[in-house]
Formats: sequence, structure tokens, C-alpha cells
Amino acid sequence: MKALRFYAPEDVRLEDVAEPECGPGEVKIKVKNCSTCGTDVKIFHNGHQNLTPPRTIGHEVAGEVVEVGADVNSTYGSSWAPGDRVQVIAAVPCGECHECRKGWMAVCANQTSVGYQYDGGFAEYMVVPQQVLKVDGLNRIPDNVGYDEASAAEPFACAINAQELLGIEEGDTLVVFGAGPIGCMHIRIARGVHKVGKVYLVDVNAERLQMSADAVQPDEVINGAEVDVVERVMELTGGRGADVVITATAANVTQEQAIAMAARNGRISFFGGLPKTNPTITCDSNVVHYRQLHIHGANGSAPSHNKRALEYISTGQVPVKDLITEHIPLDRALEAFDIVKSGKAIKVTVEP
Repeated sequence: MKALRFYAPEDVRLEDVAEPECGPGEVKIKVKNCSTCGTDVKIFHNGHQNLTPPRTIGHEVAGEVVEVGADVNSTYGSSWAPGDRVQVIAAVPCGECHECRKGWMAVCANQTSVGYQYDGGFAEYMVVPQQVLKVDGLNRIPDNVGYDEASAAEPFACAINAQELLGIEEGDTLVVFGAGPIGCMHIRIARGVHKVGKVYLVDVNAERLQMSADAVQPDEVINGAEVDVVERVMELTGGRGADVVITATAANVTQEQAIAMAARNGRISFFGGLPKTNPTITCDSNVVHYRQLHIHGANGSAPSHNKRALEYISTGQVPVKDLITEHIPLDRALEAFDIVKSGKAIKVTVEP
């Protein structure tokens, strides 16, 4: 079969490999969609400490079951069968550590990941490992949800996790930094689930800002390359600041701006991680102290967030179809990385 294999930074090859065999505790799927994200671009250029080459990459996966291992249904109390439509979690908790026992599976101390420790979804076929099945990480796709939409449930799950931590209230003013797919998803979730009030979208790429604004219709877009973002948010909020700020971008300055623009009792999510070579920011601690700000990290998702994402997509609470603006066949998968890096599409999905 064809698979996209990572060998080293900037050495990623589409090649013929043996079709994977399904073990007794595993499920084999025919991949229908594997969507891409900024993390894939980082892996392409820099690799990842948890990724041992050669490895089939891709972690936003949806497909059709073609084989069920002999022990699967009896071991996990499931009823999987060939023909079932499924979505696969990306971040795989162990289910046994202190954090997992507390219900904090998104920050499992022993987390492994599809496309890192296990072969991922940029391939015609993929085996869902026992570790995924053990934590109930293989999800049935609702009948009214397409494979392409289901593959986007994984990044949606990460956004759901972040917003769950923020205590968002109806009518809150929201600022989202980053007009990429995650920024769009954050706006959709905040409106569809949490019923926020005014929403402002910030980016420095005018073309991407316009493309995303056309899709998710923020109340105003703010181009950080042209105006003072903090000053503009203060103007728009009558000097009060934003109730909720989400930094869905890997730019240090956005985290500093988030603190400066947050209203009293404001909640901030540092959703996008910063470059490992430059991971620090300047924080005015007195602003945090006197405004009683709440600053949250957000890392990945738990299996339950993936289920909730599929439910939100299915009910129409959080539409995703229109955010998938590029469908690319597997033999052109390397083009997907360039498109994601350029910001010329909102969400790019690869279709083996």
C-alpha cells in the first residue's frame, strides 16, 4: 500500500510498504480521511522527540473497519465489525497513572500518540493499536457525519478541552488570536456551545484573516500587523477588556497581549505552544494579580472530548464541513504541508 513515511526532518517519503496485519487485540481500518494541522508541518521540518523513524505520520484519522482482531470485542466489551465507520483519537492516555485515575486524561503522564509511537493515517490502511481500544478511543461516526468531518473531530476535541477549562459564560466577550483552522473551531464552539457575545478574531496575515472571517463571521477582524491589538480591543469593549482570550497561535507576543487586554476576572487560554527555542514571555504579574486573571494551559484532549466533538458536529451545534477547504489525494500528500504552512486553506484533508 501507499504510505507517507517520516525518515528525518524534511525527509518525508510517499512509498510502497507492506499492508499492516491486524493482531488479535487490534482493529484494522481503511483510511478514508486523514486531515492535517500545524503540528504535521512542525514534524515535517523538525521531527519530534516522541517519533521514531521511519514512521507513517498523520493523526486526524477517520475510516472504515475492514478487520477486527479475534480478542477485541470480548476484551473491550465492544461490538466492532467490518463496515463500521470510525474516528480514532490521536492522544492516547495510559488509563492507569495518577492523572488518568483523577480523570485528567488530557495530561496523562504516559501519553502516547497515533502517528508518533504508532503508525498513523497518511496511508491506505492503518491498524488501531490495543492502547487506543483500551481507553475507548475508537469512536463510531454518526450516520449524518462525513469521513472528512469526522477526521476534524480530533482538533475540535483539543479546542473543547481548552474551553472546558475556561468557565466561559453566556454573553462573554471573546478574542481569538490565530485565524487558522483551530481559531475558527474555537469561535464555532464558543458560539454554538457556550453562547458567547461579541467575538473578535486577530491575525497578522490579511489573506488568511479574510478567508477565515468569511467562514466564521466574527464581529470584527483585527490585523495585528496594522493596528495596536490591545488598544483596539479596549476600544471595542469600552475600556473593559475581553472576558475570554484564546491564543491559538505559536507567537509569544500574543500571550503578552492576551494578559494586557483581559478584563477583570478574565480567563486566558495559552492554547498554542511556543517554539522550544523561545518559550518565554514577559508577564506583568501585577496585572494578573489586581485584575484576578485566570491563565490556563491547554494540552491535547481526552477520549471523551473526541466523542463530544462528533456529537457537536452531528447535531449541527458546531459545523465543520465548510472549514475543510482542500481535499487532496494521498499521492499528493506532500502538497498538503505546503498549503498548511502558507495558510492558503482553512483545513486540508488527505484522502487515501
